Amino acid sequence: MRIRVKDHAKLQPDKMAKIALATTARAQLDLYCVAPGQDQKPHTHGDQDKFYFVLEGRGRFRLGAAEHTLDVGDALVAPAGVEHGLVNDGAVPLLVLVVVTPPPPHA
Repeated sequence: MRIRVKDHAKLQPDKMAKIALATTARAQLDLYCVAPGQDQKPHTHGDQDKFYFVLEGRGRFRLGAAEHTLDVGDALVAPAGVEHGLVNDGAVPLLVLVVVTPPPPHA
């Protein structure tokens, strides 16, 4: 499956846009479109890893107690159980490609 990521980019005036691009049994691919001033509140996934990759803009990402400023081409890995989130405190839109692993099957 080929996906032209930029064709799916759209900002929402009231909150970060989370756009599902593809889902398989082993992963989910999302595009986060974050206008200046918008954020993703810090949260955790007890049994899922999350990978952020910045396509455009610059943002401040939280990973546990640390904050990291990521630019175009930078990535951040949030292992399961570690609090994470992001904020666009810049002046231009932030586009982030996100991969989330599925939760493990329950016995």
